[in-house]
Amino acid sequence: MANIKGGRAARKRDRQNEKARKRNAVCKAKLHDAHKKLFKAADAGAKEDAEKKLRDFVSGLDKAVKRGIITKNTADRKKSRAQLKINKMAKAEAAK
Repeated sequence: MANIKGGRAARKRDRQNEKARKRNAVCKAKLHDAHKKLFKAADAGAKEDAEKKLRDFVSGLDKAVKRGIITKNTADRKKSRAQLKINKMAKAEAAK
């Protein structure tokens, strides 16, 4: 709890902040897991699986932006890097 002056309103704000922090942490953890699964599938060379995981990852990023958990630029950067990884995998697969 924050060490600030105030009565009921300050305590209520602390409770609200704690709930929001937990909600945001859950969402960020899901994004992190989706990111790891996507890159693991891309490294393994499973094209269809990686593309499906990319769609799920991008969807999760967009939802997080909509809820204000991450910024739009952060989401765009992560999407771009994920797409580059998929494109590299496809290019390497085509070269074989």
